[in-house]
Order: sequence, then C-alpha cells, then structure tokens
Amino acid sequence: MSEAYETITIPLIQQRKREGKKSIGVVAWDYPTTRFADLAGADFIVVGDSVGVNLWGHATPLEVTLDEILICCKAVRRATERMVVSCDMPYGPVQEGLSSAMKAAVRIIKEGGADMIKVDAAANHPDVVKAMAQAGIPVFAQFGLTPQTALKYGIPYSAQNSSAAVAMEQAAARLVEEAQMLEECGAVALDFTNSGPVAGEAVTKAVKIPCIGGFGGGPWLDGRVRLAQTVLGIGEKWINSKTDTYFNTAQGQIDAFKALVADCRAGKQIKG
Repeated sequence: MSEAYETITIPLIQQRKREGKKSIGVVAWDYPTTRFADLAGADFIVVGDSVGVNLWGHATPLEVTLDEILICCKAVRRATERMVVSCDMPYGPVQEGLSSAMKAAVRIIKEGGADMIKVDAAANHPDVVKAMAQAGIPVFAQFGLTPQTALKYGIPYSAQNSSAAVAMEQAAARLVEEAQMLEECGAVALDFTNSGPVAGEAVTKAVKIPCIGGFGGGPWLDGRVRLAQTVLGIGEKWINSKTDTYFNTAQGQIDAFKALVADCRAGKQIKG
C-alpha cells in the first residue's frame, strides 16, 4: 500500500513558504509518470514545453504548440488525484498579444484542466500576468535564464553552462525588482530558472510568494522542480553516465529490449 498524502492546493504551497517548508514539483507529460509522482507524495506537476526536446526530439522547446501541450495536460490531469497541475503556456500566444494569450490561457484551464499556468519570460510580459491574475487564472511566473530570455543575458541557454550562474549573480538586483514586480502583478509563485545561490537567496527573501526553481536552483529556494526523466535516469545521456541521480533506467531498458530480441530469435516464449 502507498502512503496517504494530503491533497495539495496553491494556498497550501504558499503557506509552506511562510512556515519555512519546502515544496517539490515534477515535470511530466504522461499519465503513468504522473501517477507515480502523485503516489510518491510530490506537491505539483509541471506539464512543461520541455516535452518537445525530451520526448519528441525537437531542437528547442519553442516548437511545441498549444494543441500539443493540451494533449499532455489532459493526460496529466486525468492521472492526478492530489497534486496541483501547472501547465506551460507554449511559445506563441503571449508573443502574439494579450488577446491571444488570454484565449490560450482559458483553453489551458478549461480544456486542459490545469490549476495554474506557467508563463515563460514573465517579467517581459507583466500585462499578461496581470490580466490573467485579474481573470482569476493563477500564474506561475517563470524568469531568470530561460529559452526565451537567454539572449537578454548574452549567453547560450544551457543547463550545464557555468556562465549562467555568473550572469544571474551579476543581475541579482535587477532580478529582485523583476520578482517583486511579478508578485505585484498577481503571480501566485515564481519559477526562478538558473537562480544560483546569490540571486536565488536574494529573490526568495524579497517576495512573499514561493520562489521555486529547476536546474541551477538549490536549497536557498522555497522548493524545487525536477524533470521526471532526470529523476528516473531516462534517455540516452544516462547510458554509462557518471552523474548521480535517483535512479538510472537507461541501461536497464536496453538490457530488457536485448533480452526480448534474444528470446524471440531463440524461439522462446517472451515474458510479460
């Protein structure tokens, strides 16, 4: 039997910040992965546009469309019994203007069943954050070094780029101002990407809403988000990888397929 965990709400995640407690989210795009995260006690699921790169082989997450992200969001919503569901606003609607952004936001909430929407490069679009908040749509405002803001900091967008942390440190004061502005616009939480300990701690202390981060984050934030594929070690990069993660399934999957092929070729009954 799995443990029984409490049902999570956005106000509860906000309360945890006030109490000095951490929140943990998982980036997932499918029903089974979401079920496992839900049963394990994670607080929220992020239906990320990272699905484009990690699952569909796109060069960047900017290629994912609204219709595609909605398919993922619906699957995740069906799998969730107690977690908050955050869905990314894909690249396009926000850039097309406020009207387009609001129409897309309504679809994500109404059709996708999301509890909140993650808006990338949110500090560049305060009007969108404010309009969504005023319409009663919770906004998870993403800022820092993201695919849509990398050029602003003059460095390539890469989770492994050591210059990212330096850029965030140098921009700490500016990032605090952006975070406070997003809070004033009505964001319910911040997704600070590539925060680093200097800017990350400064921003976390400067706002009353939770400041949560993915890669480039750390214990100085109010919580973390981790890609499910990274937690599970799924993907070619994990084959013979020396990087530590919570589980490494890459080689195991190859071994399982090899065993299936061998049994079939040998005329044996296959398993399962």
